[in-house]
Amino acid sequence: MSAEVITIPRAALHEQVAHHLRQMLVENRIPPGAKLNERELSEVLNVSRTPLREAIKMLAAEGLVELLPNRGAIAVELTEADVLNTFEVMAGLEAQSGELAAQRITDAELVEIKAMHFEMLAAYTRRDLPTYYRLNAAIHSAINAAAKNPVLIATYNQVNARLQALRFRSNQDEEKWKDAVNEHEQMVAALSARDPAAMRAVMSTHLAHKLDTVVQQLRAAGAASRASAKA
Repeated sequence: MSAEVITIPRAALHEQVAHHLRQMLVENRIPPGAKLNERELSEVLNVSRTPLREAIKMLAAEGLVELLPNRGAIAVELTEADVLNTFEVMAGLEAQSGELAAQRITDAELVEIKAMHFEMLAAYTRRDLPTYYRLNAAIHSAINAAAKNPVLIATYNQVNARLQALRFRSNQDEEKWKDAVNEHEQMVAALSARDPAAMRAVMSTHLAHKLDTVVQQLRAAGAASRASAKA
């Protein structure tokens, strides 16, 4: 965990703390299964225990951390079954939001998504994964917002919160990362053409490829852990 001190504005403090904790979880600075050390996090985030505990409760409600009796908060470690079930739901949500966005997106929203896409490509060229992922997530959120369905947006955000860390790590494979970038090019093209069927198809394919990569990584990590235990 980085020792760099982060300065957070006082307004809506626990929400800002929750935002930084999400980033730490997504970027594996707090790995799955690790305990959230309140003293250490208070120092790193430069906040008192009260807003930190409120933030941790928010993350628990989102399914990112688990509150255990006498143990405190633990970063959630999803099983393969959890991942399969969650991605199954997410694939449907992504496909639906993509299809509706292609029908309902405004010119201004399309321009903004294209701008973020070009920034994301620059981050990919630099192999700057944190910046790439931040822009990637913003693009998916913007597509979801362009669908203009508040129930879909709320459901999407809740389900996607559990997958953020896995989606981040799925881009650490160079070939898979390249494929993901190509799929984003197809998304922009489908949105520009206002083609709902093409958008639904590319969003479904994109999620299926993410799931394949994530499951491979989970199985590889499990095999490595078992081998280490036997050594």
